[in-house]
Amino acid sequence: MSEPFAFKSRTVSPDFISAPCHTAELLVHLARLVHGSAADPSLTPAQWTALRYFASANRFSRTPSGFSEFNATTRGTASQTVKSLIAMGLLEKRVHESDRRSALIEVTETGRAKLCADPLSDLIECIRALPEPQREALTDTITTLGVALAKRRSAPTFGQCGDCGHCDAADSDESFCHCTQQMLSGIEMKSLCIDFAPTKGPKR
Repeated sequence: MSEPFAFKSRTVSPDFISAPCHTAELLVHLARLVHGSAADPSLTPAQWTALRYFASANRFSRTPSGFSEFNATTRGTASQTVKSLIAMGLLEKRVHESDRRSALIEVTETGRAKLCADPLSDLIECIRALPEPQREALTDTITTLGVALAKRRSAPTFGQCGDCGHCDAADSDESFCHCTQQMLSGIEMKSLCIDFAPTKGPKR
């Protein structure tokens, strides 16, 4: 006869039955729900992530290596994902304006149309429906968790230029980035950056 579950559970590490563990499982469950049965199955979760990344990253970060760090995967795996989306006509490769030895990855018009079916949109709407204080608290909490986990894993932290310590906020539509030594437009201030420095609180 098998042992009762209650008896077995006494051998389980407390970390796996704690409230923080339950919270972590809920976050992973949300990620699974995004790409559940109701999602457009024409792209894999990795392909959706790549398409979304290149649509939201700034001009300094739209590279296969940037995506590999964002998606916490190897460069080879990231490169294969990018190549598959290029073959589908959803992404395209362009010569880098300031470094012609490298290339930037851009989302095509077809790719932007595809993003209208982004499975993340349902989660976005659920977040948008939250009361503003709860939504802001959630954003702050997720940001803090992302920075802390990246630090523990010695991984880069991604964030928007407008929240970055490298960037000088300006009254005009442009701001200066000390990391790239470039002026950034208002749109770019809301873009993801591979050189993000989490030294400022989120701006709303």
